[in-house]
Amino acid sequence: MRFAIGFGIAGLALATALVAYQGIATVFTALSVAGFGLVWASLFHVVPMACNARAWHVLLGKGRRPNFVYFGFITWLRESINALLPVARIGGEVVAVRLLMQHGVRTASAVASIVVDMTLCLASQLIYTLIGLALLVHRTADLQLTGTLALGLGVLAPFVLAFYLIQHYGLFTLLAGIIHRLFGDRFARLVGGAAALDRSVKVIYRRPRRLLSCFFWQFAAWVLTSSELYLALYFLGHPISLADALLIDAVVHAASSAVFFVPGAIGVQEGAFVLIGGLLGLTPELALALALARRARDLLVFLPALIAWQAREGRRLLATA
Repeated sequence: MRFAIGFGIAGLALATALVAYQGIATVFTALSVAGFGLVWASLFHVVPMACNARAWHVLLGKGRRPNFVYFGFITWLRESINALLPVARIGGEVVAVRLLMQHGVRTASAVASIVVDMTLCLASQLIYTLIGLALLVHRTADLQLTGTLALGLGVLAPFVLAFYLIQHYGLFTLLAGIIHRLFGDRFARLVGGAAALDRSVKVIYRRPRRLLSCFFWQFAAWVLTSSELYLALYFLGHPISLADALLIDAVVHAASSAVFFVPGAIGVQEGAFVLIGGLLGLTPELALALALARRARDLLVFLPALIAWQAREGRRLLATA
């Protein structure tokens, strides 16, 4: 937690320095052009969130899963926690599993579904980023930057593959010693042991139709997320093509994911917008205005989820008091 807060403060300082360097008034003048249009661009995020909810929803069997609306709420909360709180982008998954269990889903099934969902999310993001890099090569002549980004993906891809293979060999069994030291026997009593979790993961992987469906919805969510940038730049008075919006979004998301230990990728995300935006002809102040528009989206879309979650937990505590 301390390291996350430290990285967050450093990132905030970097983001502030970038805005100050370009001129605070200049950046906010560029941002003000969009006006209320940024609200519509932000609210469009509901569409890719619905795709993410559907992707996770299909992994659980019909007889044991809550309805899609409840999955939509959990996905909204899951993304909100990971985006706004210093939880290394894993705290949302922990809360999501807890909410599934409260709705009657067995712990092993809930944990297994979210592990597989995360794996397919990483795989779909890898493909999405590769498409973004291909567009970057086609769109610009900066082969050095493209090569650097491609090298980063080359390092990431084996980790995604290894994470997938470890699940087949028994992820939780391999981690049993660490889990026992952290939670003692409580974890085993709750889920029936690490072997039960590994069996549940393997059961999901034996259903290729569900896996393909989950991957399709995950990839659709990535592509639709790029439309938010398309809309934001349209309202900022600098329309670009959908391909360029996808390029920017893919590379920015890859950079943000690489620094998962920095809360909200503060500073890194802003720097990525300036770097990639510059290659596509965006002025630094416009690129920073676009970055701030995404931050505004996080507050507009995700903050209400945290408030709703705290209100829900408060009602639960009062009911059990």
